[in-house]
Amino acid sequence: MNKTVLLTGFEPFNKETVNPAWEAVRALDGWNGERYVVRAVQLPCVFGEANRAIGEAIAQYDPALVIAVGQAGGRIDMSVERVAINVDDAPIMDNAQRQVVDEPVVAGGPAAYFSTLPIKAIVSALRADGIPASVSQTAGTFVCNHVFYGLMHRTVGTQVKAGFIHIPYLPEQAARHPGTASMALAEVVRGLKIAVDVALTATKDVREKGGATH
Repeated sequence: MNKTVLLTGFEPFNKETVNPAWEAVRALDGWNGERYVVRAVQLPCVFGEANRAIGEAIAQYDPALVIAVGQAGGRIDMSVERVAINVDDAPIMDNAQRQVVDEPVVAGGPAAYFSTLPIKAIVSALRADGIPASVSQTAGTFVCNHVFYGLMHRTVGTQVKAGFIHIPYLPEQAARHPGTASMALAEVVRGLKIAVDVALTATKDVREKGGATH
């Protein structure tokens, strides 16, 4: 029986008309690997609602692997996130026109959770395939981190591997934001395929430098 891989991406937000995260994951909906099938689910860019939606998707599909994907305008590569923190501190309004400030994602929850993906193995494989990639030390404090933390809180103590990957703007978005980096949709889709394959097959993470000085 094939395992299910759940990929999630957000609806557009902050006046954008497209979200590369959703465009990439929906391109993989129904994609079959050797021993797995991918299901893609769109999440609302709304505090609370996003975590409810990913929880419903996990209950529906019972996945072995969950990778949430989010847009990070200004990032220059596929950024595999290391840690989710228990705080919502929105610099902008979400799509429900709410700006949550200094609230916990989960009241009484731990300060942080580490990704259970083999983050450095994924980065290494992406780079080997010519895709710019790095380990990221922060997923921010907007809805992306909100979902990342909620996902890790929900899967802690289970066999489910889970984590978060940020991706840059699409070229058509970067054209409206001069000076920002972009990545073609086909490259992001290829990168997510690699991330899924590595996450399912790696028995342990690789040990190589991936930290930051700031």
